[in-house]
Amino acid sequence: MAPFLETVKSFKDVPITDDGVNTVEFLEAGDGVVRMLSAIQRNLPSLMSAVGSGAFSPKVRERHNATPSQSGTLEKSNKVGSATEGLMWLLRSLAFTGKSLQQAQSNPSEDLKVAFTKGYNVTLGPIHRGSGIFSIQGAIMRAAGLMFNTAIGYCPPRKSFYEKLAANPNGEPCPQEVLDKQLNDWITGLDTIITRMDKFYTKGKHGEIFKSA
Repeated sequence: MAPFLETVKSFKDVPITDDGVNTVEFLEAGDGVVRMLSAIQRNLPSLMSAVGSGAFSPKVRERHNATPSQSGTLEKSNKVGSATEGLMWLLRSLAFTGKSLQQAQSNPSEDLKVAFTKGYNVTLGPIHRGSGIFSIQGAIMRAAGLMFNTAIGYCPPRKSFYEKLAANPNGEPCPQEVLDKQLNDWITGLDTIITRMDKFYTKGKHGEIFKSA
């Protein structure tokens, strides 16, 4: 085995053409998020499984498997019921992860719990807090927000997080500068996809990946 980020697909390697973001390779990179969090802290993968990749990527996969010629890109996948909603929540949960890791990378002395809280506050937080107070949907969103805040409280120490990402079972740990480049490329690739899809959703009036202020 190699250091973790060398064993999963990076979002920077997901093909983007004039037709859109490649669905299969995007989902493959998304699976790596769950694997990464699972390898680092039990409470974070359960969070992603309940509200993110684990719950919603199957809907996008099912759509692709049923009609591959019509679902080759995320943009094309965003046309059928549950796949549309599933993709939106998948993108939202990945945006949360990406912004949290971006915050961690930009602030080397910051505790991981703080980085993930800040990532939550600019992605899923406004969505969870933005639904009607007395509606069923509002109650569900507030419950989801409580679950996120609880899970974030169990973030591992920053040092442990990065050590596990750098660990190499068959040799020397990945050098910090190499790890930083791999992780920054991963974050940048994800951010490019999220930004593209956010514009696509807004233009097509399909919903919001990021909640408007």
